[in-house]
Amino acid sequence: MTQVAYLSLGSNVGDRAEHLRDAIARLGKLGRLVAVSSWYETEPVEFTDQPWFLNCAAALETSAGPEDLLKSLLAIEREMGRDRGREQRKGPRIIDLDILLFGEEIIDSPELTVPHPAMQKRRFVLEPLAEIAPEVVHPRLKKNIAELLRELPVGQSVRKICGRYC
Repeated sequence: MTQVAYLSLGSNVGDRAEHLRDAIARLGKLGRLVAVSSWYETEPVEFTDQPWFLNCAAALETSAGPEDLLKSLLAIEREMGRDRGREQRKGPRIIDLDILLFGEEIIDSPELTVPHPAMQKRRFVLEPLAEIAPEVVHPRLKKNIAELLRELPVGQSVRKICGRYC
């Protein structure tokens, strides 16, 4: 059985666009990419003393379970040069791949929390996700992505820099 996983991709080190292109190509080997959003340049949040990010969202149809998908995403990050053990938490990174939603599942394990616990607070997540999945409902909050985006307070600079598949 296949599920659609909604993912967030981000990079703020080196050639950010090339890193996103590379990650998207690698994701295509894990299943069928149903959609990829436009790319957005976004202001860092929490740890702000770092370069701006390039972010997008992707919908991936996969037959993998959520934990196996997470393992594959972490393997892609490592293959692309990310070392989570050596980098500053919330700091600069070559690539960041997060599972936002996995079908309608709710998962709370030591390795994985789905829906992503902070997605409803982050414009850099909701803006690209609303572009490709505005009507998808957050299974905990029972609101769709477009509603969550509208409810965000002002702040968190996000600007679209190019259309799909930049």
